[in-house]
Amino acid sequence: MKIEWIAMSELHTICEPISEEALREFLVNDDVIYDATQIFDALSDFTRFQILGALALGEKSVTELQDLLPVSQSATSHQLRLLRDRGLVTAHRDGRRVIYSLADEHVITLISVGLAHAAHLHE
Repeated sequence: MKIEWIAMSELHTICEPISEEALREFLVNDDVIYDATQIFDALSDFTRFQILGALALGEKSVTELQDLLPVSQSATSHQLRLLRDRGLVTAHRDGRRVIYSLADEHVITLISVGLAHAAHLHE
């Protein structure tokens, strides 16, 4: 999957609210609400957000991620396991190495919107 960052000027196209009908449908679906809260919980951790940002630049092994982040290999692996359980990253084997990547284009959208909103707070 090729990751494309969303330009700040384009964020309005993905940040528009969903229809009232769709929102009502989602709000009565406890499974969807629960999964959404689990995703936002995963995104709320500084290290996990850094991992997702690094993976947005391309797939990486645990060792490659550890070289980029100030955390141990076991901590990196633990965070990756949580991100995988929440459906935010996927993994595949390359020989003895496990290679991680973002699960889909929704993850880069979540990261982009989160960063854009944080930047907006500092204007």
